[in-house]
Amino acid sequence: MRPVLILQHDSTQRPGQLLAHLTQSGIDTRIVMPDHGDVVPRQASDYSGIVLLGSNRSVNEPLGWIDDELDLVRRALAADVPMLGHCFGGQMLARALGARVGRSGFANIGWSRLHVTPAGMPLLKAQEVTAFNWHYETFQIPARARRLLYGTHCLNKGFEIGPHLAFQCHFEVDESIIRDWCSQSADELSRAKGPAVQSPSLILKDLPQRVAELHRVARLVYSEWTSRLPGPAARRGAVHIASRAAVA
Repeated sequence: MRPVLILQHDSTQRPGQLLAHLTQSGIDTRIVMPDHGDVVPRQASDYSGIVLLGSNRSVNEPLGWIDDELDLVRRALAADVPMLGHCFGGQMLARALGARVGRSGFANIGWSRLHVTPAGMPLLKAQEVTAFNWHYETFQIPARARRLLYGTHCLNKGFEIGPHLAFQCHFEVDESIIRDWCSQSADELSRAKGPAVQSPSLILKDLPQRVAELHRVARLVYSEWTSRLPGPAARRGAVHIASRAAVA
């Protein structure tokens, strides 16, 4: 089985629970960090699936690595390589499908209850789920895609199209990631305002219990997505960090 490519855009926006699930499932992974100088692979067909993680950047910024990543996503769409996007990654997938990505009506930072659409019920098996959010922009639902989730302060929180899943929220985070975000973004949190912005103390309140519930939902999402990958896992749990020279 070809490895799953993980495009990580920031040292704190790690694959967390998603990487744990892939490792436990015996699926090899390759992590590439385009915003840190790694070259974006050109051939989507070299991978059984592609994961697009979050970023402090906007998918609309005129940066070379964003253009290269967008080209890779379009190749993956053409080749039916399953993709999974979180936050920036979901926006990247939406943009590649021709949907608009722009400023959300409200900054969305912290925990929120999200409503599950009828299309999302087979995947999420509940009428509502709690998810973690940290975004200022959002995507439109692409043509022919199905909305899976919607929130009170952000309408489009997830969609599905073919073998691909995209979410505006974060299911991959664990306790250490959330604590890192709150610590390293203290100034940002002091400036952020709105009905969907929580304080660090509220974000961290009952964190182990909140993360446990989040991971219950994450397991549903990640189990479904990995079931769409082609072929059995050939080797268990190897993670390769791609060097700048090694990625073609």
